[in-house]
Amino acid sequence: MTYECFEVTNVGKIAHVQMSRGENLNTMVPSFWKELPEIINAISDEGRARAIVISSTGRHFCAGMDLAVFTEGNLSGEGKTERGRLNANTRSSALLLQESFNCLERARMPVLVAIQGGCVGGAVDMVTAADMRYATADAWFCIQEINIGMTADVGTLQRLPKLVPEGVVRELAYTGRRMSAQRAYEVGLVNQIFETHEELVEGVLDIANEIATKSPLAIWGTKESVNYARDHSVADSLNFIATWQAGMFQPKDMAAAFEAQASSEDPDFDDLPPMRKGLGS
Repeated sequence: MTYECFEVTNVGKIAHVQMSRGENLNTMVPSFWKELPEIINAISDEGRARAIVISSTGRHFCAGMDLAVFTEGNLSGEGKTERGRLNANTRSSALLLQESFNCLERARMPVLVAIQGGCVGGAVDMVTAADMRYATADAWFCIQEINIGMTADVGTLQRLPKLVPEGVVRELAYTGRRMSAQRAYEVGLVNQIFETHEELVEGVLDIANEIATKSPLAIWGTKESVNYARDHSVADSLNFIATWQAGMFQPKDMAAAFEAQASSEDPDFDDLPPMRKGLGS
């Protein structure tokens, strides 16, 4: 399938989703917000990929939301004169944009992001919804919204405080300053720094391939459990994983893992089942 903003390839059991508008700084034009959730949801629903890698082309990872989203997307509800309905349209628009990144968090397999150059505005919203982030030495991050007179509203202010110290978030969000890759590594936003873009993508694909050797059902359960624990108490989270294990624990995968260790070979696990689309599917 052909997309305006992305190229999607399968590298073994890895789905590689690459932003393809490098000459335009990979800005998030209106079609971006439609295509990304379509791609991620399709990969997750199919269940064949063991990990998703999001990377980019060009000098910068992504310069954030394109102005066309504001001018062409009718975010403010043009044509609606009654204030309550006008404001309801604005809220609905924000929720729609948020859902474009919620899909990364909801995907049944880990999402790894490879970041080079600038990661600005909406791009920060996007990468904070991923499982792990990796960057080149020249990468930088900016909560650009405050610099254009608005409050970030697509996930940065909700997810970033779960990833780095709150004081760091507040400083970045209040000042609109750039944060270097080195600083991002120091505070835990990125896991590893690579010297070049090529080394970055290769390194992230290597990590994804290591994940792909594990049981996809166990990986899914791990992701669900970590996400749940982030937003709930320890007691609630322990109850959650106990219930998950009661339904999803798979001795067959454990047996395959032990056999593979004994033979020094990679185990062969079944793919996740496709998500059902209806009662007849």
